[in-house]
Amino acid sequence: MTLNGIWTIDNKKDVKLLRKKVADFDFKKYSRKDIQELLKKMREAMKKANGVGLSANQIGLDLKVFIAQVEGKFYAVFNPGLTKVSEEKLGMEEGCLSVPEIFGSVERPARVTLEGWDKNGKKLKIKAWGLLARVFQHEVDHLNGGIFIDKATDLHRYEKTEEHKNKET
Repeated sequence: MTLNGIWTIDNKKDVKLLRKKVADFDFKKYSRKDIQELLKKMREAMKKANGVGLSANQIGLDLKVFIAQVEGKFYAVFNPGLTKVSEEKLGMEEGCLSVPEIFGSVERPARVTLEGWDKNGKKLKIKAWGLLARVFQHEVDHLNGGIFIDKATDLHRYEKTEEHKNKET
């Protein structure tokens, strides 16, 4: 586990949950306050790690929920699933908070339709393209036990300079 509380593939215990299809989120088991606290915890961890998306299993929780912040808009999606994906694919470099300092090119559908539920248990349907579509697919993969390195080509390491490391602490 990193300083930010993000589980990584470097730890054998962490890998077990990161590679597992997580359990559906049962709204009946959690109060509104519990859900707010969960989202706050996830948002803080994502922000500290300078991420754009985070799945619950990346902080050690066996729950089917992810958050994302893209172009200033915050998303929290419970029990998400991709219901439509475009035939058109785009390749782009990706990284992952659970795979520190490793990047690679991943080809994914350019447009997707994501369905799930919001924090109040209300049904959601979001049509996404560009970076948002990519983040949604990356996070849904996490919840199904997948990690971007499974699909990536041209994997390479990007080590943080001392200047970047100092800014994060």
